[in-house]
Amino acid sequence: MKILVVRNDKLGDFITALPSLYIIKKHLPDCHLAVLIAPLNESVALACDFIDEVIIDEGQKAKELAAFIKPKQFDLSITLFSNTRVAIAQFLARIPRRFAPATKIAQIFYNRRIKQRRSEVKMAEFEYNMQLVQAAFEDIDLSYPQPLLQFDHNELEKVYTEFKQTTGVTKDVVAFHCGFGGSSDANWNVAEYIALAKTIENESIDIVFTFGPGDETFLETFKASKGDLKATIYESQGSVADFAKLIASFKLFVSTSTGTFHIASAVGTQTMTFFADTLFASAKRWKSIGDETLQHNYMIPLDKVKRQEMFEQVKKDLQKLVQEDA
Repeated sequence: MKILVVRNDKLGDFITALPSLYIIKKHLPDCHLAVLIAPLNESVALACDFIDEVIIDEGQKAKELAAFIKPKQFDLSITLFSNTRVAIAQFLARIPRRFAPATKIAQIFYNRRIKQRRSEVKMAEFEYNMQLVQAAFEDIDLSYPQPLLQFDHNELEKVYTEFKQTTGVTKDVVAFHCGFGGSSDANWNVAEYIALAKTIENESIDIVFTFGPGDETFLETFKASKGDLKATIYESQGSVADFAKLIASFKLFVSTSTGTFHIASAVGTQTMTFFADTLFASAKRWKSIGDETLQHNYMIPLDKVKRQEMFEQVKKDLQKLVQEDA
């Protein structure tokens, strides 16, 4: 059987699809499992041994995408997040069974429509994704290993050794990533991240602030504001998979709710993450696929007084986390 799974949006969204892909391959080990994804996510997809083929969505027109997909003769497709363009493409490609959420006008181009009402947030995004897979394969086992995103041990050691040689880091790393992204519409500002970092300064850890493409403004603000904070700046230059290999060796990853959080959790790193105080952007919907006992999630209130109270609590919790793992 040839199966196509579509999740062609942002990094964090694609990470929420990994359990669905894993359980399909576990359920049908002889199937040919392909994914249609955004270019940013290619390196992560290629690193997953349960994915057989990676198709990059370049944003081409529906007819062009259909012309590319049709010769592959997929028997079934599962679209975890749909838009009209990819819906029409699958219809024109004549994929016999096309599963997707029963939402928006795009649903008319699918012949297996599943009512989910994700806006009600009755489960997490990755669980909604697996629910769609279960609609296609009723007896499928929904369990998956932790961590799900794994790399060769020697490769991890190589990446971390190169990182230490380049940066001068010698101790366990507590990393901070203060950029906005994903569904997050609440965050601490750069000065507050610096204040958090200062609460855990000690001789047993190295503090690292990570910055990726698009974080230039945050980087310049950090450089101008860090004062006497002893912190290493790391600017990610390689692929997302390269960054994932590095994060896998960190002690703790502190960030807003964005793709880097999902990567950190997927590779088994402990996380402290900040979400907006709304149901749509909440931890209930966007908790990651990793071990929940390693996820420490906070929803930042809009009210200024409550926000400051939470910030003080986060300081205490962060100190406790670092001390417990010392």
